[in-house]
Amino acid sequence: MKRYIKLFILCLVLSQSIFYVHGQDLFINNTVNRKYTNLNGKWEYVLEPYKTGGMGGAAVYENKEATGKTDRVEYSFDTAETLYVPGSFNTQKPELKYFEGIVWYRKTFDKANIDANKRYFINVGAANYKTKVTFNGKVLGEHEGGFTPFSYEITGLLKEKDNYLIIGVNSGRSADYIPAVVTDWFNHGGITRDVKLLETEKTFINNFFIALDKSSLDKKNKRIKGSVFFDGPQIPQEISVKIPELKVEETFSTNQEGPTTFSFSVKNLSLWEPANPKLYDVHISAGSSSVKDAVGFRTIETRAREILLNGKPVFLKGICLHDENPFRKDCANTVEDAELVLNWAEELGCNFIRLAHYPHQEKLVRLADEKGILLWEELPLYWGIQWGNPEVLEKAKSQYDELINRDYNRASSIIWSIANETAPGKDRNNFLSNLADYIRSKDSTRLISAAVKKDQEIDGHPDSVYTYNDPLIEKLDIISINEYLGWYGGLPEESRTKSFTTGMEKPIIVSEFGGGALQGFHGDKHTRWSEEFQENLYKESLAMFDKIEGLAGMTPWILVDFMSPLRQLRGVQDGWNRKGLISEKGQKKKAFFILKEYYDNK
Repeated sequence: MKRYIKLFILCLVLSQSIFYVHGQDLFINNTVNRKYTNLNGKWEYVLEPYKTGGMGGAAVYENKEATGKTDRVEYSFDTAETLYVPGSFNTQKPELKYFEGIVWYRKTFDKANIDANKRYFINVGAANYKTKVTFNGKVLGEHEGGFTPFSYEITGLLKEKDNYLIIGVNSGRSADYIPAVVTDWFNHGGITRDVKLLETEKTFINNFFIALDKSSLDKKNKRIKGSVFFDGPQIPQEISVKIPELKVEETFSTNQEGPTTFSFSVKNLSLWEPANPKLYDVHISAGSSSVKDAVGFRTIETRAREILLNGKPVFLKGICLHDENPFRKDCANTVEDAELVLNWAEELGCNFIRLAHYPHQEKLVRLADEKGILLWEELPLYWGIQWGNPEVLEKAKSQYDELINRDYNRASSIIWSIANETAPGKDRNNFLSNLADYIRSKDSTRLISAAVKKDQEIDGHPDSVYTYNDPLIEKLDIISINEYLGWYGGLPEESRTKSFTTGMEKPIIVSEFGGGALQGFHGDKHTRWSEEFQENLYKESLAMFDKIEGLAGMTPWILVDFMSPLRQLRGVQDGWNRKGLISEKGQKKKAFFILKEYYDNK
């Protein structure tokens, strides 16, 4: 398979740094607005628990079938059971609930009217965790990372009849993966997001970046900057950028050696913000290739201890969220799944959501653009990461490459977070500092944060003072802290004597706090697992955090109860983390209304 031009990425400040998107053939963004055939639906599957890559000595992706009575083939897709794609295989079959291994999926299809002047790609929205993609018996490549999209070219392999796409997905955990071995969420395995057959021109626009130049924020005429990336044998001489509503129609000469950059001024630009989530149709064309997207324009920055959206202070009234539909007990993968949780967040009074602890489905991010909900996005750089392993650092960079490529044009996404609850140390500090620098080199339009831990008790400080001196803070725009006083240690009332200090002029987000409650279980405020205990914990915690100088927002843990094998207390948890403000059945707990009242008055 011939590569025509390596993918170039650069940040909006138009640096000329170049990187290859690891582990995939070519990154193709904005697939929702391209020509494609949907390959979702029922797929046959073969289970491979021992992860050998074959059955009875035969590679599964070769799709062999016995043709005579003496043939020995020890698997068969033709007689196999089926799974729905997208979806977690663990939640579709009771016997697969805790299975972690390889599942081989097969999809057969015909493709009429194959155009010799077009190119064709298989695009996978996400598959957890390590994926081998094959087509008509040929291995296209392997992708690592469970939550970001990837594509492989099948031009020249595609037939009008009897195509078979076989994808092997290994959901097993390993110490050198991201995340590592232990997590506090359910390891949904399989092809978890949409699969598409994309059709493009021979030379086409595979991605573009566009955003408001923040240096023009205070000017009457704003400036828009961007860049366009091509893949193909012959780059067009010009590109056209149109924003019809703004009467923009600009033409630029292309860069034949790399990405084409552009910049132009606009009048009467309405800035995107929660109260006015204005999106403009942006059309970019070059030669016979064209793309379009709905884009909002905004700036996000910090000033001392404030977060500024479009130059004005904003308080982030947030909540944490996992990427699940609790009713289906499956990973989220539809617009309806996104609407369910975003509507709950809006009812709570939120203008901000922390998408924990991995990239969520693109449909939710796009819906947040439409609704005017700000987002924090992150990778699962969580417990047990091999900080001293340079290969793991490269994996983190690769996964952030894919996430930045996917969501760069989403106005709602304002924060990249690089870690959660990680202990300082030489290897960890070097790893995350390197990653922070790397992300800034790719995207200057967002802020960087990480959920850091408080210091151990220090001699000379009273127990009532929590200090934060993690060296990583120097690399962050926002200091984010997780604090579970009243749940993990102490009682909620102890928060009345606590205060916080960082010694730095940076805004602070309380990125996690809360406690568990079983919806419908009642007792007094000291009865663990009762709604009243959680309600009281929220009252005391909110009063404590309100005293923080520089408090710029919060994202309590968490909007909805979510699946977690770590949580096995029978009759209470039963495989669910119960810190949600809403149960897995959609019933609101008492603490929901405490936080809603706080946000309504904030």
